[in-house]
Amino acid sequence: MSPLAPIVLFVYNRPDHTRKTLRALADNLLAQESLLFIYADGAKENANDAVRQAIAATREVAKAEQWCKEVKIIESESNRGLASSIIAGVTATVNRFGKVIVLEDDIVTSPYFLTYMNDALNFYENEKKVWHIGAYSAPFENHALPDAFFIRYMECWGWGTWADRWQYFAKNPARLISEFSDEDIYQFNLDGAEPGQWGAVLANSRGEMNTWAVFWGATIFKQGGLCLNPAVSFINNIGFDGSGAHCGTSANFNHAILCEKRLDFAAIEITENAEAFARLRQFYWRMSSRPSLIKRIKRHVKQLLPASVVAIMRRWCDKIAGRNINYGGGGGNIR
Repeated sequence: MSPLAPIVLFVYNRPDHTRKTLRALADNLLAQESLLFIYADGAKENANDAVRQAIAATREVAKAEQWCKEVKIIESESNRGLASSIIAGVTATVNRFGKVIVLEDDIVTSPYFLTYMNDALNFYENEKKVWHIGAYSAPFENHALPDAFFIRYMECWGWGTWADRWQYFAKNPARLISEFSDEDIYQFNLDGAEPGQWGAVLANSRGEMNTWAVFWGATIFKQGGLCLNPAVSFINNIGFDGSGAHCGTSANFNHAILCEKRLDFAAIEITENAEAFARLRQFYWRMSSRPSLIKRIKRHVKQLLPASVVAIMRRWCDKIAGRNINYGGGGGNIR
């Protein structure tokens, strides 16, 4: 296995975002030693002229410079959609090279991003508890945390993995719905702080969404895997400007400063960091509106009662709130 992982970048119709992403990638310390595959999705059948021109402009950006040591551009004549493109592109690349680094067209990286990713992919290659190397961390307080830590939550903005882990990936919402217990759902949702996780599974099952990341996160969760995250993010997501298919407009995930140093993984304990998890969970609690009385009751009873009782209480509280959430079936709402 080569010491440097290949990079796959997925682009569509955002030339300005793509240019910023590629310029930041080219500024990485290892860019001129790396292989880059750019997957350019095609137009939908009903796409108007403006969209088709944006797609063409994005492809011109991809071809404009030698962004890495070697650049291969794969242009799709038809529209595959982001989920299908990522699943197919990651699978083809990781199966060929054994490992992969994944970017989308709105991910601006630190010059040390490739260094961090390759160091971690090499260091944890044989640590089977480690399934996912993430380069992004939410902007929560990182005081007294190690330079990097492990949590169960998968961040998909700049990430990497290995072929022997990715082989377990499956996008099968019906199977997840049948297999996940109430307690699984609660833990998968960051102990109730991020219900959009399970909401995305349900929305995919109903055909209301077509996404991929939640299923990679669910795969890792069911396998008991861990995800590495840096205390200071190596990437910034510039897609929260209303231009993306699944992102609205928000500044809540932005980072003013990105990590620009090499990390040492030797002293990092390979278990979930309870303090980092608690801070991430608190971040997502704050992201939502101020918790209602019902939500506050649910949050506090979790700390006092056994899991079986908590599950009953959650159903009772949801019934009172009128949400009619089916934790184990096909119903439910998306936050």
